[in-house]
Amino acid sequence: MPTENNFQHDELSRKNPGDRLSSAELAPGAQPESPAWFDAMAQCGTTLSDAGVRAMVFLHGAIHGTDVFGMQRLDDVGGLKRGYSRGVSGLDALLSLMRDGENGIPACPHGLTLPFQNDQATWTSLDQQLGDAGNFTARYVTLAEHALNKHVARPISCGRLLWASEHHHLGRLVAAVRLLDTLRRLCERGSFGIGDRILVQAHGQAGLVLAIVSNLLCPSPITGRPKLLGILAAYAGHTGQADLAATISRIEPLLGSAAWLNGTVLDIVTFGTPVRYGWDLSGLGKLLHVVNHRNLRTDGKTWLSKMELPHITMEMPMAWGGDYVQELAVAGSDALPSTDAAKAANKAIWEMVEPYDGFERWLECARRAVRFPSEGRCLLADYKDCTGSTDVREHYYGHAAYTRLNALLFNTTQILRCLYSG
Repeated sequence: MPTENNFQHDELSRKNPGDRLSSAELAPGAQPESPAWFDAMAQCGTTLSDAGVRAMVFLHGAIHGTDVFGMQRLDDVGGLKRGYSRGVSGLDALLSLMRDGENGIPACPHGLTLPFQNDQATWTSLDQQLGDAGNFTARYVTLAEHALNKHVARPISCGRLLWASEHHHLGRLVAAVRLLDTLRRLCERGSFGIGDRILVQAHGQAGLVLAIVSNLLCPSPITGRPKLLGILAAYAGHTGQADLAATISRIEPLLGSAAWLNGTVLDIVTFGTPVRYGWDLSGLGKLLHVVNHRNLRTDGKTWLSKMELPHITMEMPMAWGGDYVQELAVAGSDALPSTDAAKAANKAIWEMVEPYDGFERWLECARRAVRFPSEGRCLLADYKDCTGSTDVREHYYGHAAYTRLNALLFNTTQILRCLYSG
């Protein structure tokens, strides 16, 4: 992608990522909270602190009740009355497996509804009902902070952020603006500046929120930034969201200027994020994409997922090939906004950030089987979550493994190896 990406969609290249790519497997080792585990995490903490990392932010949503495959949009544009198959064998079965209410993924816990609130009550409810399945639990974040800071002179603060989990363009742009404001306040509280770094770890579509952030942070005066923020400000005013309007007013003057974060560098790691929006590295530090992946291809292109029908429908319930949400929640899929005003704003944003629409375009993007964006380091990670079980709640189609407590040390060591080893 160009240096000034200006919110262009990723080019979905199937080329070998080359030296951007590495691989790893989650192997049995020190159990969480054992002495050996704490020692290993403490060593990681020392390395991170020496690299200038002062804060780690764990950004996530929830798999439950969010139309994680984006079937609402596919149903809306695909035309069920005409039929989906288009002559593609096994396609109807695949779409049925993806659809909310049929894919085995339960509704939101305790009656929670979208948009999720980033508050203690919601965190507690998600932790109780979801555990660590696609959910950075309070225990996960607390253990990370405690273990990483065992031997460091300057502590690394660890915090958890729950985004609204509205899987459409408007929802992601709102989340991006709110995240930028949160990072600004984090820097002020910690007195961060030149030489300091913030590391954001984002699960699933939270990574798409960070892709938008990367474009908003472009230091050049790109044309897309005022247009998108203008659409969002108009939507906030039309719907009476004074808090959102105030947030836009606070951050817009800082974007593209040296005043942003007082010189603090933003590093990003995504876990299982679908390839959609393009990334702009000009305003970022380090970038790593991690995907749960097991090679099922026979053509030697191990960096691509497998998209063959009807076989994929038989593989998905056991997560044979890794993360199927990452593979299938691509351009053309999405949840639908709930109001007319939100739908209008979403359409205006979509016309700028994603030129793909319609069922055929989704199928084209999905069949490209691209695991990684065109920018950033790439890690194919086998989380060993395929046990042969067809109970979706054990793996959530390969999308839950990244946030499991048993993967905390693995994730941390791989981040160090890929981003901070040299």
